[in-house]
Amino acid sequence: MATATDPLSEQDTLVLAGRIGWAWKELRRGAAMGILRDHLFGQGEDALEPGQFDTLDLLVRQEAWRMSDLADALRVDPSTATRAVQRLLKEGLAERRSSVDDGRVVMVTASPAGRLRHAAIEERRKDVMITMVTEFESGERRQLADLMERLVAALDHYAADLEPGAEAEAER
Repeated sequence: MATATDPLSEQDTLVLAGRIGWAWKELRRGAAMGILRDHLFGQGEDALEPGQFDTLDLLVRQEAWRMSDLADALRVDPSTATRAVQRLLKEGLAERRSSVDDGRVVMVTASPAGRLRHAAIEERRKDVMITMVTEFESGERRQLADLMERLVAALDHYAADLEPGAEAEAER
């Protein structure tokens, strides 16, 4: 497992992978995340789930979306995107309309209330991120951003290899 560019032993790599896995779990499910989720997305019946906010986040970035394109952008099954949109529609945060190009096609867009809700959450999220990164020195902040982006890319690469048909595609 160790190479000329990676002098870590297999055991050291295993320990570090375990530490990263634990941190990942804590980021997703730790006690602080519940408090942070409530702070960002609200509490009770009015609270948005993180996945619903991800959907709203995309809706405000483009005038209108076809459901299939929205599902692709969210990297989820179309039925999952539909459920997220249904909740946003019910809450008045999204709207449906016919496509200007093809009246048979239904498009979904953020409503004015959805845009306001998104802006408020984005402002709180920005404040949280700025507060968190100030715990690091400036060089560490850059390094953290670079490493987080590389981690996401590595995860995407790994997941692409797990997709059905990926092995056959790789053999071509």
